[in-house]
Amino acid sequence: MKVAYCAPLPPARTGVADYAAALLTALRRHGSVEPHARHADVALYHLGNNPLHREIYRRALAEPGVVVLHDAVLHHFFLGALGRDAYIEEFVYNYGEWQRALAEEMWRARASSGFDRRYFEYPMLKRIAERSRAVVVHNPAAARMVRQHSPVATVIEIPHLFAPPELPPAAAVVRMRQSLGVPAHEFLFGVFGYLRESKRLFAVLRAFDRLRQARPHACANARLLVAGPFVSSDLARAVGPLLRGPGIVRLPYLPERDFWRAALAVDACINLRYPAAGETSGIAIRLMGVSKPVLLTAGEENSRYPPTACLRIDPGLAEEDSLAHNMFLLTSMRECAVEIGLRASAHIFERHQAVQIAQQYWDTLCAFRQ
Repeated sequence: MKVAYCAPLPPARTGVADYAAALLTALRRHGSVEPHARHADVALYHLGNNPLHREIYRRALAEPGVVVLHDAVLHHFFLGALGRDAYIEEFVYNYGEWQRALAEEMWRARASSGFDRRYFEYPMLKRIAERSRAVVVHNPAAARMVRQHSPVATVIEIPHLFAPPELPPAAAVVRMRQSLGVPAHEFLFGVFGYLRESKRLFAVLRAFDRLRQARPHACANARLLVAGPFVSSDLARAVGPLLRGPGIVRLPYLPERDFWRAALAVDACINLRYPAAGETSGIAIRLMGVSKPVLLTAGEENSRYPPTACLRIDPGLAEEDSLAHNMFLLTSMRECAVEIGLRASAHIFERHQAVQIAQQYWDTLCAFRQ
């Protein structure tokens, strides 16, 4: 069997590209898998909100195959890919003529789409769900969203892949902490990836400030690394003053080698997503895979993780209190952080290894080939 593999690949600066490259390597152990092949028995299309997926989406409609949704909310993709009239018609196709006025309003207010919950409540999945032979998702929230848009769609949940990296030597990790000005005895939290409103950076920075003020002597030994580029210049300007606070270390986009050095250098990762877009965080999977405790937004997207393998942060009004409480816990009981990290890596090893995941994809592709 020959598979046409349609996905952004490195050096594209997206988590989907990293995922797609790892899955491509694993799938090639089963048969012929060629990026963007024109003649194949079945195509696998990777879709997300990045504009890099525009041509992939068009081909997925024209030549139906198996689609994997890295974001189960494609609303923001359409805001970037379509003009006003086409966007409104796509919204009406998904939700009916009676929603035309709402579509017009949401187009006018699209500058707020990064944080306005309405844009996350209308995933706009109907067309791709109806056309595809099967839709692969990574969590129950995404599966529910697809079925809501197309009850007859074939939806298959396959866990997010973890490909163990070639880890840097311990000395390189020590040097990374030293370059950040963080000695071994200090507790280092890390926020990684593209910085957008849904990553809850304001809440993270406020909770970190509360942590340091609650225990000014002990928690002067806590630091926060914020690593990644801002998606929005407005957000960058708004959060800028907070990033200059005491104990905060700032890094830009990290290439793969430096990412893993920083990931191993932190003692815990904060990876919040609210409003959520039905995605499973690749960063969370990576950090859990290397035995780091990860603080995640409580929700259906993260419901497959055992309760002892991560720390769940309540969204909404309780978010900042929940986050500050758990940060206080980790800095007060470092042995607890280590134990959660070990349980996280055990879960990732059991459910998310590349060999297992590739087999599930291959079985799906075989079932839906022409």
